[in-house]
Amino acid sequence: MPPVRVLQLDGKSYEFVHVVLDFVNDQHENVFARKNNKTLRETLGHRRYLGLAPVCHANYSQHLDSPLGEVLHQLKTSGDPFYRQFLNAYGDLAYSTFSIADPAALAARGVYTYYAGSDLKYIGRCKDAMKKRINQGYGKIHPKNCFRDGQATNCHLNALITAATAAVTLWLCRMDNGVEIEALEADLISRYAPPWNIQHR
Repeated sequence: MPPVRVLQLDGKSYEFVHVVLDFVNDQHENVFARKNNKTLRETLGHRRYLGLAPVCHANYSQHLDSPLGEVLHQLKTSGDPFYRQFLNAYGDLAYSTFSIADPAALAARGVYTYYAGSDLKYIGRCKDAMKKRINQGYGKIHPKNCFRDGQATNCHLNALITAATAAVTLWLCRMDNGVEIEALEADLISRYAPPWNIQHR
């Protein structure tokens, strides 16, 4: 039997089964710099970046037709903080790569928790499949995730896991009803106030 953690809520016990994670022993920095499928000029045409166009045309016109990630990395290495205007609040942190190792857990749904050592750090919900939520979401940060129109939550949680000083483990309370999954997640967050959830607000 896999290890189990129990959370109490309103006199009921909810069992969370350990889901083994595979961590790649490396860290990735400057992930945003690999987003080179569009030029700076093309990016400025997107509604999320229109407000940056005047500054870019005035001060960075020589870079307008260069790949976006390359331009932003050049700005960063030269000490120009303007590159951050293109990124979400967590888009320039150190990330790691991890995935669910147990094939039986990939299609599971429910409420999940992250612990660092013995400390409960985060409570989340998964209404589709854990493979999508972890392996294709939190566990692998793609360059596009780092930008204003990317997945800031993925960047934030991955960075927290990467920076944790104690071993991070994943636990799952399997459920199938989407409404019940949402309700339990909300109630558990309210009851336990995990620090990583609070930082996401």
